[in-house]
Amino acid sequence: MTSIIRPGAGVLFMKVGTHASESLEDIVRRKTKEIEEAGLALWGYGGNTCHPVNMVQPFARDYERRGGTIYLCMQPMTSHHFAVPDRATESSTDGITWHEIPKSINVRGSRYALAIRDLHYENFDLPLSRSRVAIGNSMGRLGSRYVMGQVDKACLEITEEGTSEGEEEAVVVQIGLVAQLVEPYAVFVRNNVVNSPALEEPPREQH
Repeated sequence: MTSIIRPGAGVLFMKVGTHASESLEDIVRRKTKEIEEAGLALWGYGGNTCHPVNMVQPFARDYERRGGTIYLCMQPMTSHHFAVPDRATESSTDGITWHEIPKSINVRGSRYALAIRDLHYENFDLPLSRSRVAIGNSMGRLGSRYVMGQVDKACLEITEEGTSEGEEEAVVVQIGLVAQLVEPYAVFVRNNVVNSPALEEPPREQH
């Protein structure tokens, strides 16, 4: 098993696929080029889970203080996300102060974005039934119970024990894509040309 999955490790799990009418393969190629040119890439997402300020930033900073690293572990899946692929022109760590996104970085059709580097394909099993939600209102909940239905991403901590909530079977998902989260970890993004502040957009799940 990969060294990423060990007791006490923190991972940000996310299901990924077609986004803003762009295939996952094309997104990976584009993000790899962004990392080469800018030193990092912004991986866009949306929805109600993994809020930049309330969840991702404190989650990542806590692990950094303990000398750890958060890895974005992505499960490729079939999806049909056809949002308008508008490029975000500004980013913000707090939703208040905004800065121009460098021309070499392109985030499309997203409300939030993760700051990543070392994006690469890597196949391994992520045992959701050996994980717990690491932050937020569902903190401590079994990962396999939390990642259900419309929930397609989560801040998780890998645990020593296996399933402990009842006698349900172990739940394992196949990871195919990995990246390292880097500071500022997660940001709000918006296109100021169309004047659509991220905090005022209706929530929706995106990959």
